[in-house]
Amino acid sequence: MAGLNLRFSDDELDSLRERAAAEGRSMQAFAHDAVIEAINEHSRLFNEAADHVLKASVELNRRLA
Repeated sequence: MAGLNLRFSDDELDSLRERAAAEGRSMQAFAHDAVIEAINEHSRLFNEAADHVLKASVELNRRLA
């Protein structure tokens, strides 16, 4: 499995450590899941926007066809 090194300020690292500990998880697991969640959320928002554009332009697309 590939790895990635991230750099955090001391304050950011302290916040990460505290949040991970509060959830009973390692900092690595917490950071990994946060990145994956951000990726998935971006994809979800993109798909919602694409669906909205397709629905909003149905009539225009029909007339152009």
